[in-house]
Amino acid sequence: MIIAVGSDHAGFALKSVVIECIRAAGHEVTDCGAYALDPADDYPDFAAAVARAVASGKAERGILVCGSGVGASVAANKVRGARCALCHDTFSARQGVEDDDMNVLALGARIIGPSLAQECINAFLRARFSKAARHQRRLDKVIALEK
Repeated sequence: MIIAVGSDHAGFALKSVVIECIRAAGHEVTDCGAYALDPADDYPDFAAAVARAVASGKAERGILVCGSGVGASVAANKVRGARCALCHDTFSARQGVEDDDMNVLALGARIIGPSLAQECINAFLRARFSKAARHQRRLDKVIALEK
C-alpha cells in the first residue's frame, strides 16, 4: 500500500518513527510534510495534504501526527472521503478499519511514545474493512453525510 504521512511541528520527531514503521511493514510512504522542525508548521496544512492524498486515491491510507492528534483528526475529517480517527490503542486502530473503513490514523506525539505508536500503526495497516452488511450500511450513512 501507499501510505501518506504528515505531521506538524509537535509531531515532527515521531514522524520519522512512523515512516520507518511503515517501510518495515513493506509499504511505500508519501511524505506530505513537515520537512523540518518549524513552529510555524500548522496541523491543518498537513492534515489536508494527507486527507486529500487518500481521498483522491494517490494513497490508500494516511497517518497524521500532531501534539495530541485531535487537531489533525478534526482537520482531516473536513476533506470529503477522509475517515480519520485518533487512536492511542491497537484495538481502536484495528477496529476503526474493520468496522468503519477508517482510512486515516491520527496519533498524538505528546500522548504516546514510539513503541505504542508502532503497535497502533501495524494494527491499522494490517486491518481490512469487513464489508459486513451492518458495517456497510453504517458506512453508507456516513458517506451520505458528506453530500
